[in-house]
Amino acid sequence: MEELSGRRRRELKSLAHHLNPVLQIGHKGLSENVIKAFEKTIDDHELIKVKFTDFKEDKKELSLNLSRETGAALVDIIGNVAIFYREKSEDQ
Repeated sequence: MEELSGRRRRELKSLAHHLNPVLQIGHKGLSENVIKAFEKTIDDHELIKVKFTDFKEDKKELSLNLSRETGAALVDIIGNVAIFYREKSEDQ
């Protein structure tokens, strides 16, 4: 996972502004199924929002764990929504 520059982070936040969350972290937290769904969704879209319906007090830690496990960059957390980015690989 590459570190995002401040400028790139602002660009991605701007692009994500109109997006709706496509994945929710609920009472099961970061289960294997959530991680699989995250992988598929970010492979399809590159830039996604994830909403925390539960674990709201742990959203930063869970977002960082999700980022580490998937190689996606955590762009920002706004309220109970985290923005993630991972560039599509050339073979997709």
